[in-house]
Amino acid sequence: MLKAISNSHILSSSGLSSSVQKRFFDQARIPFAIELWNSHFYCFGKGEPLFKLIVNDIRGLAALNQLDECKLSEAYIDGSLDITGDMLQALSMRYLLTDRYLWYRLWRHVVPIILGQIRSDRQAISQHYDDLGNEFYLTFLGKTRCYSQAVFERDNETLETAQCRKLNFAIEACGLKSGDRVLDVGAGWGAFTEHAGRQGIRVTSLTISQESMQFLTALIEQLKLPCEAINQHFLEHESGECYDAIVIIGVMEHLPNYPAVLRQCQRLLKPGGRVYLDASASRQKYQLPSFISRYIFRRNHSCFCLHDFLKGVAKTPFELQAIYNDRHSYFLTCKAWAENLEDARDEIIHRWGEARYRMFRLYLWGSAHSFLLKYLDAYRLILELPQTA
Repeated sequence: MLKAISNSHILSSSGLSSSVQKRFFDQARIPFAIELWNSHFYCFGKGEPLFKLIVNDIRGLAALNQLDECKLSEAYIDGSLDITGDMLQALSMRYLLTDRYLWYRLWRHVVPIILGQIRSDRQAISQHYDDLGNEFYLTFLGKTRCYSQAVFERDNETLETAQCRKLNFAIEACGLKSGDRVLDVGAGWGAFTEHAGRQGIRVTSLTISQESMQFLTALIEQLKLPCEAINQHFLEHESGECYDAIVIIGVMEHLPNYPAVLRQCQRLLKPGGRVYLDASASRQKYQLPSFISRYIFRRNHSCFCLHDFLKGVAKTPFELQAIYNDRHSYFLTCKAWAENLEDARDEIIHRWGEARYRMFRLYLWGSAHSFLLKYLDAYRLILELPQTA
């Protein structure tokens, strides 16, 4: 029989600390429950619990008693904690937690200085993408294989419909037609390359991921697309002929040096050509949770900072044509990815281990929550290089 613990109950050494209990009782905005391995059971808030935190061992209890976001994340990954019920509601309790690991934020600034931007980027991309391989990501990205926000017109649309709308938008925004040349920066698993290539658009697909390079090469050969894949960093790329357009889909988070990016775009683009880009964003460039910095995007990943980028644009000949706010669409995208991940749970655990499944479950639902509560933003931008540039 589970023992219900009231606010006045004197806890044993293997229970929630009184300070944590008080904080939950005083500040909980939604009802939830906590169950310990020793049969202690706690309820907070009014009404039926929307989620339950299950503490499986002493390590999980220690993390919970510290209210440390990174330690709680690690305890969940290791299986010392479990979450049942509504994940978005569970993550809404993050306001009660602390995240004091300034070192992880500083490290993203230091690494590019030590290693150089391009070498640092190659290592970061290898860690996030190549270490797991293509098939892992394809378990949750959906049929279009696009690792950035879709553009939803209705909440109940399929992810594939919304992703195709975004890819079509990028083509139309750049005024691309059959025979035009476009540079796809950070081509990933070929979402844009395939979509544009099927329309006769000649795409040069850049990647610095070995896994991505293999996937793109096979895709182009199999579908006989008028495209090419090159293993090269964007800032190193040279072309004998300027491009009609440049698309940077979900990659600005890996290109924090905006002046260098804009200079390279200007060098590679024809006068009158356009740049399309989209990205997750934040008002503070390097403010990511320590869990993300340590386990998901190590090295120099950063959120796109719109006002910083526009300051850079103002110092170039580029003209800003349009900005679109995609925050809600990115929430729906991450929610769909998280649901796809959960649907593939058994396969992922079998092939990549339960810790990896838990890590990405936390990452995808956490990202969805951040967009939902406006902790993160997302944008699409269109720039044009004037004919007289």
